[in-house]
Amino acid sequence: MSRRKTRPRTSPARPAAPAATPESPCPCGLDAAYGACCGRFHTGTGGSAPTAELLMRSRYSAFVVRDEAYLLRSWAPETRPGEVDFDPGMRWTGLEIESATDGTAFHQHGTVTFTARYVHGGEPGALHERSRFARHEGAWVYVDGDVGE
Repeated sequence: MSRRKTRPRTSPARPAAPAATPESPCPCGLDAAYGACCGRFHTGTGGSAPTAELLMRSRYSAFVVRDEAYLLRSWAPETRPGEVDFDPGMRWTGLEIESATDGTAFHQHGTVTFTARYVHGGEPGALHERSRFARHEGAWVYVDGDVGE
């Protein structure tokens, strides 16, 4: 009987991250280059986001560029998942901050209400959420959120 060689099983390929350079416009919608805006938080060169709103913007940008390490690092330990499952068919197209309550250097908690626009499978859509943030070891972290229509 002959032995057949088989290839080792590999895990499914992760979706390729959209290209973002330090000079690219920042996905969060602020009038700044990615490297000087959210990219500095992703790389750690800009410290941590000083407000809940800037953390929300940087987390949106992290979804756009598929930066799992930053998303997990900026998630509250008590609600953080083991991994971030990026949908390869999802393309984020814009962020609108509707309101922010508290979440400054003078607060321990804050909320940010936003709409994130996307295209999935060729169809446009929007995610509306009221996110809760808290300070953890001095830095703002995402706790959880209420998704609306």
